[in-house]
Amino acid sequence: MIGATSAIVSFATPASADQISDAQAQASAITAKLNATEARIVALTAQINQSDYRLAQLREQIAASQAEITKNQETVTSDVNQLRKQAVNDYINSGTSNSATQLFTSNVNTSGIRSEYSGIATKNVTSAINNLHTAQAQLAKNQATLEQQKGQAQSARDSLQTSKNQSASLASQQTATLNSVDANIQNLVAQKKAREAAAAQAAEQAAFTQRVAAAQAAQASQAAAASAPRSGGGTKTSGTPVTSTAPPPPLSPGAAGAVQAAKRELGVPYVWAGASPSGFDCSGLTMWAYSQVGISLPHFSGGQFASTTHISMANIAPGDLLFYGPGGSEHVAMYIGGGSMIESPHTGSDVHISGVRSNGLVGVGRVV
Repeated sequence: MIGATSAIVSFATPASADQISDAQAQASAITAKLNATEARIVALTAQINQSDYRLAQLREQIAASQAEITKNQETVTSDVNQLRKQAVNDYINSGTSNSATQLFTSNVNTSGIRSEYSGIATKNVTSAINNLHTAQAQLAKNQATLEQQKGQAQSARDSLQTSKNQSASLASQQTATLNSVDANIQNLVAQKKAREAAAAQAAEQAAFTQRVAAAQAAQASQAAAASAPRSGGGTKTSGTPVTSTAPPPPLSPGAAGAVQAAKRELGVPYVWAGASPSGFDCSGLTMWAYSQVGISLPHFSGGQFASTTHISMANIAPGDLLFYGPGGSEHVAMYIGGGSMIESPHTGSDVHISGVRSNGLVGVGRVV
């Protein structure tokens, strides 16, 4: 009896590299068993085909044997009838119609002729009947042997079919188990990737938050240094003089509404040159979000970079735009706070929230 394959491994804890490796090893083992089962099915199918061919041959031989028996029966019956008919004719014609009766032409006794010829006819008929019985017995024996061989062949064929059915059932079980294990592997890999992506995003957010905090601290230090009284009657202070910067413009009243509008489009697919809820590219998303609060922006990241007020990282707030590449020409995203931004970056992606990336960041623009 063919046994079923092992149960599926499941993991309640978050996926680790070892768990994925163990699941992949299980999948490999099941695949090897499935390949062996399928190879057995192929071999059994070949044997069944051979058995079917042998059975067809035996059926043909049995049919031929039966036809021969029938033909023999018809031939001997015809011969017996012919002999009897000839005997009657020779008796009526005093033996003159058959050359065999010439043996008795010197005998003038009609009853003698009848007696002699009757004996000959009877002998011939008896011999024909005996020959028929002998032939029929031999043919019947041959046919019985063929029927026995056919029964044995059919039994062997049925056994092969049973084995094939069991193998096919096992293959179905193994395939189902393999599919489940493969799905489990995909789930484990997805968990691992999601965990890694979340860790990377958290790291990016933390790094950006640190940069913002550092910029704010530097700005506060500059402000404190600028407002501190000079000592020594106007003598030169040591160190590099700090140049104060003008305060940034106030955040647009529509910034919060633009952030909310952008968040409502999470999951919308990236579409090149798209600027509607059916699909967005990077600048199309920011343009559309601000259009919902009555503010117009050009549909080009470089144009948005040029049309916004550039501010210090220390002053970044939700609704400000983050630009990447020379002159902001490669990408634009919207800052939503907490070191995160919302964006629609490239083909194959969609509108989503990610940690602010410092790599390639060329500036922050405020929509006013």
